[in-house]
Parts: sequence; C-alpha cells; structure tokens
Amino acid sequence: MIDDELLTGVEEAVRKAAAAEIMPRWRQLAAHEVTEKSGPHDLVTIADRRAEEHLTGALTALLPGSVVVGEEAVHDNPAVYGALGGEAPVWIVDPVDGTRQFVHGDPGFCTLVALARGDELLASWTYAPAREELAVALRGEGARLNGEEIRSGSPAPDAPLEVAHSHPDFTTDAQKRSLEGLRAEGIRPRPCGSAGLEYLNVARGALDAVAFTWENAWDHAAGLLLVAEAGGGHATLEGRPFRLAGGNALPFTAARDALTVRRILSLLA
Repeated sequence: MIDDELLTGVEEAVRKAAAAEIMPRWRQLAAHEVTEKSGPHDLVTIADRRAEEHLTGALTALLPGSVVVGEEAVHDNPAVYGALGGEAPVWIVDPVDGTRQFVHGDPGFCTLVALARGDELLASWTYAPAREELAVALRGEGARLNGEEIRSGSPAPDAPLEVAHSHPDFTTDAQKRSLEGLRAEGIRPRPCGSAGLEYLNVARGALDAVAFTWENAWDHAAGLLLVAEAGGGHATLEGRPFRLAGGNALPFTAARDALTVRRILSLLA
C-alpha cells in the first residue's frame, strides 16, 4: 500500500497545506480567527480548519478508499472517530498540533499525519514548518528527520531523566494526581508543549520520555510510530500497547528505550 509515490505525495500535501493555510496566518491571526472549543486553553483557528480541509482532500485522493480522522472533523462530528479500527486505511490528522503556541506566535507547532489500518500504524509525518523540520517514519524501515536517520538511543547511566508530561492547563485534578509520581528523585518533569514535537524530541534523543493523560489519536499516532522506528518504545499504565481507537489505561508513556518505559510506568503506577 505504501510506495515511494505515496510517500512523496503525502510529503507534498503536508508541505502545501502548511504553505497555503498555516504559515500565511502565523503571527497574522485576527481576533475573530481564533475561537475556543471546550475552554480557554482549547483553541481552534481558521488555520486548523482550512489546513485539515486541504489535507482531507489531498490525502484521500492519494489513496482511494481511505478515510480521514481529523481533530476538527471529530470535534464537529464525534462519530468520525469510529473509523479507527475499521477495515479502511485511515489518515489520522492534526492540522496544527500546538495551537496555543501557534496563536501566541511561537514556532513550537507542527502538522501531524499518520496512516493506519486497523490498529496498526504504517507511516507518519511530523512537519514543523516554522522550524523547517520534517520527520518521517515508515513501519519497519526506521525514522528520518530532514532525510537523515535518527535514533533515540538510551539515557546516560545515572543521569536524571528529562520527562515531558501533560500540561497542567489540560489536566483534571485526578490526572494531576496521577502524574505526581514523576516528582521523584532522578526525574526532571516539565509540562509538554506540542505533543508531536515532544515525541520528535524523544525520537532524536533530546528528551528521555513523555507521559500523557489523554488519548486522542491525532495527538499521538504520528509520534508513537516515530519513536518506535527510532528505537524507542511505549506502553499504557497496564503495560500494553496504545490502542488508536481508545480505551487505554492512562496515563501512558513513550520513551527512548524499554528500560525507561518500565521506569516511568512504575512511577506513574
């Protein structure tokens, strides 16, 4: 299903969506082009909506019979999420991951695209246009950043683990308590920025682990494959692989190696 023509086509689609719909609006948004969804920390902009529309048309044309599960489409119609785990190939799309950063004019945002069939991730693209970085992962064939292979490696022995976790603004009191285990000796926790870019940091060995309390597939699919193909791993609180369709035991973690996955899970438990 995935050949060089498809890989090239997706990269072109992602770059074109960013060039046409996202970057012209970066640091140029008018007040009426930013609205709230579930609350003041859950923002959506005209760039999110237009980029997802652009990608939906382009990606389904590249792979006839495929469907799209996009963040904005699911917000408008939650039933769209049900395509995950079905028989058709599914494009999982977050048009602007890190919308808050995008709204504030920060370069720490990206576009995330993953291709899955059933609960199996096949390929992913993480594009940070303001940083001119494109990371691509292909199942069984490794991970690359701007064309160069990346490896997660392992944390230095006895060094404190740098861990990015769900931002307090996006967590309930119960979720905050579940993350308290990270406040342990030998751990340096901090709130995460764009989830997609934090996964990229793990994949390139610049961050030791992430720990998240939510399971929206568009935030995690691309990054989970990227980390896995760079040599890292992940698991939910039950020690099982993350399920795209949901129903995961939370929190879950992704980390540079299996040993770090187990260590973070022991703290979260």
